[in-house]
Amino acid sequence: MADYYKILGINKNASLQEIKQAFRRLAQQYHPDKAGGNAERFREINEAYQTLSDPEKKKMYDQYGSVFEQAQSKGGFSGFDNFRDWASWAEVMKENEKRSDFGDFGFGNLGDIFENIFSAGGGSSRSSKPQGRDIEIELAVDFQEAVFGIEKEIELEGYVKCKECGGSGMEPDSKFAVCRQCQGRGQVYQSRSTFFGTFQTTSICPNCKGKGKIPEKRCKRCRGQGKMKGISKIKLKIPAGIDQRQTIKFSGQGEAGESGVRPGDLYVTILVRPDPKFKRRGNDIFSQEEISISQAVLGDKIEIKTLDGLVKLKIPSGTSSGQEFRLRGKGIINLSRNKSNGKGDHIVKIKIKIPKSLNRKQKRLLENLKQEGL
Repeated sequence: MADYYKILGINKNASLQEIKQAFRRLAQQYHPDKAGGNAERFREINEAYQTLSDPEKKKMYDQYGSVFEQAQSKGGFSGFDNFRDWASWAEVMKENEKRSDFGDFGFGNLGDIFENIFSAGGGSSRSSKPQGRDIEIELAVDFQEAVFGIEKEIELEGYVKCKECGGSGMEPDSKFAVCRQCQGRGQVYQSRSTFFGTFQTTSICPNCKGKGKIPEKRCKRCRGQGKMKGISKIKLKIPAGIDQRQTIKFSGQGEAGESGVRPGDLYVTILVRPDPKFKRRGNDIFSQEEISISQAVLGDKIEIKTLDGLVKLKIPSGTSSGQEFRLRGKGIINLSRNKSNGKGDHIVKIKIKIPKSLNRKQKRLLENLKQEGL
């Protein structure tokens, strides 16, 4: 049996915190969804962590080590009884994704991965369907484009579907044959003994990529991969109300997969350029308007520029500098399109303009007002 301490790169005197840190570092490195990830290595890392992070299991492991049969004979383990830890592990990882301890490591839907690896039927596992590589990009849009939505065309460099074979990886005059490695099942099976018992793992056939068949003649242009390096043009519909650093998923718009498997997904993070007039907070818009001293004292009606155009705003007499007025429903549409939430508001902050210079008449009038106690 493998040395769990060696797998995590720690010594036997490592604290629980050191065990946890080693696990997080290695799990991030070998996560199957990451470039260069390794599902088998990732499973070993998790297996080691599950044992060494539990005081009772660690004690048993330190006592019996790799002599698994001896541990069983002394009642230290009970076959598949401890397999329940794997079932709960998916739940634990889903919960941990919401906590800061794991939130910074980009594990994604880690719980789902373990649900796919281990099924409830006696410990057998299943793998998700293969697909092309996901792409993550950032896209800058203007403030108004984010508010009202827009369609953008972008170019991406990466793997695209082979034009010669249409992504099948097969020469036009050829046909498919049953994969000999998996006998047409698209999956390969392997029985494995672990510290918790023996269970069967299922993985996608590396020869046919899960299709169960391979071309008799591989496409000469793409060498049977069904994809080639190239540039793809994609039209992206940016929804109205998108906010700064929100991410949109475009399914099937990532890189082409091998031999006709589905493309990956495209994740676009939006960067909104600032607007000189408007500021945004949630779905509300904020702007500032200047009025004169007389308008503040006597009141007036002024034109306000909103996202929907010009509107009239009533300034009541006695308005003070810094006072805010709310224009209901003049903000940004709710991205969730929940009608109960509707649109945000436009908040106008008033600033009273103090003149830096006055003519003689203005000075005389202000002097008179001063004498009147104003």
